[in-house]
Formats: sequence, C-alpha cells, structure tokens
Amino acid sequence: MKYIQRQSLLARVTHGAAAISCILLAFTGVFVFVPSLGGGTMGGEFTHMMRMLHRVLAVPFILVPLFAILKSPKGACHLIVEDVFAKWDKDDVMFVLKTPLYLFAPSKVHMPPQHKVKSAQRLADGGLIFFSLGLVLSGLVLWLNTGIPGMGGYTVKFSADTLLLAHLVHDICFFLVVFVGLVHIFLGGGIFQPYRGTHRIMWGDGKVSESDAAYHWGYWANQEIASGKNVTEEK
Repeated sequence: MKYIQRQSLLARVTHGAAAISCILLAFTGVFVFVPSLGGGTMGGEFTHMMRMLHRVLAVPFILVPLFAILKSPKGACHLIVEDVFAKWDKDDVMFVLKTPLYLFAPSKVHMPPQHKVKSAQRLADGGLIFFSLGLVLSGLVLWLNTGIPGMGGYTVKFSADTLLLAHLVHDICFFLVVFVGLVHIFLGGGIFQPYRGTHRIMWGDGKVSESDAAYHWGYWANQEIASGKNVTEEK
C-alpha cells in the first residue's frame, strides 16, 4: 500500500505540544475562571496551585510555536498564506455548504475534492490562530499585572479598563478555543467515522494512505502522487 508523507516531524511535535498544553490550560483555566470551584471542594491551596500551573503551561503553548516559526519561517509562511488563507474556489465553497449534512450522514453526501487543507478546516484553523493570539496577548497583560515568578515580583500595572478588557478577551477566546478544539478532536481524533485512522498524521509518523488522501484531499493527493517525492510503499 502506498502512503504519502503529509506532516513533518517539526509540525507533529509543534502540534502535539500545543494540543497537550492547550488541553491542560483549559482544565486549569476553569479554576482561574471560577476560583470558588476548587476552594469549596479541595481547599484554597489547590486553587492556587491550579492558577500557578495555568501560568506555567502557557510557556510551552507560546514558545513551542514560536520556535517552530523561527526554525522554519518558510514553512510557517506557507502554512498561513498557502494553507489557512489560500484563495477559495467553487469546490471550497461547496465543501463548506455540504459540511453540516456530511457530519450527520457522511455516507450519503458526496464531498467535492479538496486541496491540502480543506476549506472548512481553514476556517477552523484561522479561528484557532486568531483566538489563540487573543488568549496569549490578554493572558500576558493579566500575567504581567500580577507579577512573574522568579523575577523579583516584577509587575507592569495596567489601568482598570485595560484589565477589564483583557479579562473579557481572555474569557471569550477561551470558550471559542475550547469549542473549536472539541470539534477538531472529534474529527482529527478519528471519532468521526470517515477520519478513522488519520490520527497517524499528527500523532504518528505523519503519513496518510493513498486511498485516504484521495478521499479527503483529492487535489493535493493527485499532486503528491504525480510528483512521487513524498510517496512511499509499505506492506
């Protein structure tokens, strides 16, 4: 059987670090958003620990993608320009229009061929990038205002209006990232039947079978098969 190398090691490591830290940030963020949740059931020390852990987990969430950008600026530029914000064609529009029915009855809907990143996924990825930037920037404002551990209590005091806006942006982006993330897990994790086995793309060796590639990303699969550069054969 033929396989196509879809994701590089750098992309898989970056995705894994961002995904794991994001899930843990969402969990610890609940105790930041509702401080009384931990205080009433497990004591104030547990809540404080969760708040500190929330800050620590923000470090890989920020630094790992930054490292990937510095390590491969061309790859990052291609991801943004050619994949996420690529120009749409009629098949991209039709794919988005058919997506709701496809999610409920995949065997009864014929989806149009797609490029390397499906149009619906481009919307989700673009949203995740935008919402994540909102989380990072607002989170840094809140973090700096309360001090950075290990820096002698160094703080940057912001106005009450700035802090209120930062809290609002952080909370809104938090819920949006969780929503988009859950949909992404449902699809990318293989819970949704047509995507069974494709978790290997990001959580394995980065390869996808020729048949799965043709089914999900027809245009991209044809280009890769024609070039043969990233195609291997396995028993």
